Amino acid sequence: EPVRVPAGAVLEAGPAVTGLRSYLAFAGGLEPDAVLGSRSADLLSGLGPAPLGAGDTVPLGDPAKPSEQVEPGDPAKPTGRVESSGPAGPSDPAKRRGPAERCGPPAAAGPVPWPGAPVELVLPVHLGPRHDWFTAPALRTLLTADYRVSPHSNRIGLRTEGPALERSRTEELPSEGVVLGAIQVPPDGRPVVFLHDHPTTGGYPVVGVVAERALAGAAQAVPGTRLRFVRA
Repeated sequence: EPVRVPAGAVLEAGPAVTGLRSYLAFAGGLEPDAVLGSRSADLLSGLGPAPLGAGDTVPLGDPAKPSEQVEPGDPAKPTGRVESSGPAGPSDPAKRRGPAERCGPPAAAGPVPWPGAPVELVLPVHLGPRHDWFTAPALRTLLTADYRVSPHSNRIGLRTEGPALERSRTEELPSEGVVLGAIQVPPDGRPVVFLHDHPTTGGYPVVGVVAERALAGAAQAVPGTRLRFVRA
């Protein structure tokens, strides 16, 4: 449920109580300088705003104005700012000061269902475009075997632990475009599901694509979570 944090307050954000990731939003949005028409950060390529550090300030948008598409070269027009003081440690506990209120209008969207942390992650898969690069037994393994979420997963991709998928073709594949949810199979044969920070191209064969509706749960799955791929 949204809460309004008064100006000058300090908000302490601890580890996620359920799932893997927590999200912090601001009325009006954040308005750092746009890069190539976007205010998002691509951590893989280094494009966009730099990661926040202690003492950083970020310009805020106007919560009374509707969201507008960012045009390349259009400077941000901040109406406020948010300051980062770095993570709070045990010896310096940050405290939130001031009453927390319900976030009032304007409301741009309805409530978003919180997926929580899945006990078992079931990912519906559309096979292709490179499923023919794998043997028939490998495809059966993909759709029947039990996998686990690897601790080496990150926002780029969910890595898996489990049986390797055998390829029927061993030649090199030229880099080609990849989409959100693509299941790329690197040389070790363990599937990797691309999440929101995925690259735009990849050189390993994509055996299938996970249905978008299942990706919210994938982003919240903690290491060790049981995972199954099923035919969509």
